[in-house]
Amino acid sequence: MGILYVVATPIGNLEDITFRAIRTLKEVDLIAAEDTRQTLKLLNHYEITKPLISMHRHNEEEKSNSIIEKLKNGENIAIVSDAGTPGISDPGEILIKQAIENNIKVIPIPGACAMINALICSGLDTSNFEFLGFLPLNKKLRKEKLNEIEKITKTCILYEAPHKLKNTLIDLKNIIGDRQIVLARELTKIHEEFIRKNIDELIEISESLKGEFVIIIEANKIEKNENELNKLSLEEHYKFYEVSGLTKKEIIKQIAKDRKVNKNEIYTHFL
Repeated sequence: MGILYVVATPIGNLEDITFRAIRTLKEVDLIAAEDTRQTLKLLNHYEITKPLISMHRHNEEEKSNSIIEKLKNGENIAIVSDAGTPGISDPGEILIKQAIENNIKVIPIPGACAMINALICSGLDTSNFEFLGFLPLNKKLRKEKLNEIEKITKTCILYEAPHKLKNTLIDLKNIIGDRQIVLARELTKIHEEFIRKNIDELIEISESLKGEFVIIIEANKIEKNENELNKLSLEEHYKFYEVSGLTKKEIIKQIAKDRKVNKNEIYTHFL
């Protein structure tokens, strides 16, 4: 039984690859690549000569079966995407699941990942975050995802292509308002840039921006505060508003709103 290696490759700068990744690519029997032309540039740069097989999002299910057979026959295979870590908004998930189902060993070879590099330099909260990949194209699903982002109480991370950036920023403004957003552009490349402006300014300049984007969105702080209040006992919750000078009626109404329950339920508790 062979081994499936999930190998992270550079997201721009060809020097952003580990010694282990280079050694792995040299030692495997076959490399499954999202775009063999892109991977060939990397292999040529490091003087690696290996057979390549194309496996992208449109043929992954079909190609996975033949790759699994090769693994069962004892071949060691590496999977790579065009840039970054396979399986993160890139092909790889289906093949990895099939390998696990067939008791084939899967080994990660860590390296570059655009969302992590964008997050750590964003200046936004890194302790708690959610990665959502690309927004859906379907209007209904897209609206649902945007509404989800509006309520998330942690930093959100999206990927976006340059020609869709303006529409995505407009959609975000319509749903989440003027929350802090950071655009990370062309990460690790010559024109790498972190753009920190309000959402109206970002929309205004969006059509002039080139390259691939990571969008980092500030958490919904209002929802976060409400969630923290809901961890309190009802008595603690009451005291929180009492020191603000609110009347008993106002406090009960606010607690009911925070906890999304009928105010009579809160009123009965304090009788």
